[in-house]
Amino acid sequence: MGDLLRCGKKFENSCASSPYSAHKMNRPTPSHPPVEISTQPASGGWHCSHLYYKWDRGALARMSTEDIAAGCTDVISNLDPTDSESPIRLQTSIVSGHKADFSLMMLDPDPLKVDRVHQRLMSGPLGTAILPGYSFVSVTEISEYVPSVDDFGKRLLAEGETEDSPTFAAKVKGYEDRLVGMNRQRLTPVFPEYPSTCFYPMNKKRKVGENWFLLSKEERNKLMSEHARSGMAFAGKVSQLITVGLGFDDWEWGVTLWAANPDFLKEIVYRMRFDEASARYAEFGPFLTGYVCAAESMLEHCRILS
Repeated sequence: MGDLLRCGKKFENSCASSPYSAHKMNRPTPSHPPVEISTQPASGGWHCSHLYYKWDRGALARMSTEDIAAGCTDVISNLDPTDSESPIRLQTSIVSGHKADFSLMMLDPDPLKVDRVHQRLMSGPLGTAILPGYSFVSVTEISEYVPSVDDFGKRLLAEGETEDSPTFAAKVKGYEDRLVGMNRQRLTPVFPEYPSTCFYPMNKKRKVGENWFLLSKEERNKLMSEHARSGMAFAGKVSQLITVGLGFDDWEWGVTLWAANPDFLKEIVYRMRFDEASARYAEFGPFLTGYVCAAESMLEHCRILS
């Protein structure tokens, strides 16, 4: 027993004299500034959710006409984008095909305000007749591939402009002015006044010989610039919002398109498939197409509200 006590005392003394023990007890103060703790995106962007639902016709058949009418009133109230409790952006659509009956797209700085709409639907009078089918959770951002004003000027020079030309300064100033509004729309988007919409998730490939993440930044910028020019051809016809699912969902990006006519959805997707950024490096998830409407119109279309 005495030997054990002596060994313990010896071990204690050796630990006390160890340089490692002093290091552990006197850890340096972190040099980085304190981080603000918040659920709101630090970039100034918004949380975004795409939610897709089906109606359970069997459950509806077991409900009384009065209960369905009361449930419809509740759904219309919950999906009112002008309500003070609603997210900053809330859009309802009728979905074509059997993948879903209706969808919601919502954006807000507060992720719980976005999720609250879903919880209210599921806990409301018609909740037992609403079947969640698909969702995509993401955030808005300003892409790293959006050219800065300096980058835009360098591209003009590479295309043959000269710094002393009468058009160079005007083009740079014009881009600088537009960039403010474009970046605002990327972070805090306003829904366009288009009736047709389409959503799909996507990834960039990591396959041997087709690994997007092993390309240099210069190569990726070049490919995305080509991709952006293809999209610009649809100005006035199609509006696009790309949100980021990295760390939030199974797919890396979500693409939402709104179009003045359904044909334009087909045309822009087809045209951009030929860009190398898509043809070689992109992988796509399911496409879900719908038509923007008020909640009441959705209920009438789905034969819930008569």
